[in-house]
Amino acid sequence: MPGLGSYRMGREKGQGMTGNTKSSWGTIARSFHWILGLTIIGMIAYGWWMNHFPARADRFFYRSIHADVGYLVLLLTLIRLIWRSINPTPDLPGHTPRWLAIAARVNHWALYLVTILVAMLGWAMSGARPPDRNYASFFGWFNVPQFTSPDKVAAGAYEDRHIFFAYVLLALIVLHVAAAAWHHFVRRDRVAMRMIRGTAP
Repeated sequence: MPGLGSYRMGREKGQGMTGNTKSSWGTIARSFHWILGLTIIGMIAYGWWMNHFPARADRFFYRSIHADVGYLVLLLTLIRLIWRSINPTPDLPGHTPRWLAIAARVNHWALYLVTILVAMLGWAMSGARPPDRNYASFFGWFNVPQFTSPDKVAAGAYEDRHIFFAYVLLALIVLHVAAAAWHHFVRRDRVAMRMIRGTAP
């Protein structure tokens, strides 16, 4: 029935504007991808800068900003995972080798998990600092509950692991970007374009 077929095509097109379909990323998923991706890269660069400038009186202020944005990254990542769980994931092209599909899935989930781990380690470090020197205050609006207790040794351990896994996260991002470039310039399968335009032209 032409009318029914047109209805189904229109319905999928409408879903693809905000939600995902089996062939395209919706606006919301793409927004999460670019906002979180660019913010995380900026946070890693900002964190490196904070840890390499000479000791100064306003160091606590800059580290507080880093923590505040970190809380937002954690929250948005969790919301993104909920959104992903109720939306279909676009299929890779039919000719994609099985090993490549598995590698892509592993990279995606590793990005999510390590992002959460880095944020949680930063949060744990905050709670392990003295109450008057932690990063509980969220832009001065309210205090974020802390789930660790003041402990100088633990704070140092959390910070070391926070930094280490931030570099792991950076390596995963580099791998992700390299894979997207390979899809676009070598395989020319337009997979990367779906995260820009929603559908591959």
